[in-house]
Amino acid sequence: MKRSEINQIMRETISFMKEMKCALPPFAYFTPDEWKSKDHSYDEIRENMLGWDITDYGHGDFNRIGLFLFTMRNGNLKDPKCKKTYAEKYLISQEDQDSPMHFHWHKMEDIINRGGGHLMIRVYNCGESEELADTPVTVHLDGCEKTVPAGTVLRLLPGESITLPPFQYHEFWAEKGFGPCLIGEVSMVNDDNTDNRFYEPQGRFPSIEEDEPPLYLLCNEYPPAP
Repeated sequence: MKRSEINQIMRETISFMKEMKCALPPFAYFTPDEWKSKDHSYDEIRENMLGWDITDYGHGDFNRIGLFLFTMRNGNLKDPKCKKTYAEKYLISQEDQDSPMHFHWHKMEDIINRGGGHLMIRVYNCGESEELADTPVTVHLDGCEKTVPAGTVLRLLPGESITLPPFQYHEFWAEKGFGPCLIGEVSMVNDDNTDNRFYEPQGRFPSIEEDEPPLYLLCNEYPPAP
């Protein structure tokens, strides 16, 4: 992705979040120069990868395959001093913008349609060889358990949610014709470096072409504390 594209997505996101009456935390607006002076008191942000996360999954076509994420809170399984056992994110899915099929080995998560459009999510069980199983899938929708055929596409309207356990494949997008979808994710501790199993090989973080200075740093770009 070009840095200019990432910067523009950030600007559009700030506008959309204001429209949705949803505020980002103060560290969202730390400039790259401000980060150079942030001491070890901000290490939780650095080490737990809080903040801006924009990915095209290595495809180079963000509008077709991509996702905006912002991690507001997260624990750290590698840090015994970190007692936080949960994570929370905002995600924004554009119309027909696919977040590719994947599951998590460890993380259970709730995916919540916080507002905007309709969130479409396709689910499969994971087979013994990590293939897409053809077995019926048990899903939990706002506390209601139901069983659906493999590959079912569920529609989550604003306010609705689904609980995704480990090893349950899922992909999602915003339904065309209803606008972008603001998504909440409430989960166990999140580790995007080790806990994503994509059905087809994908990159998790984008390669960046630096065609202009960054507006804000992504969560994997923070400099060390001075």
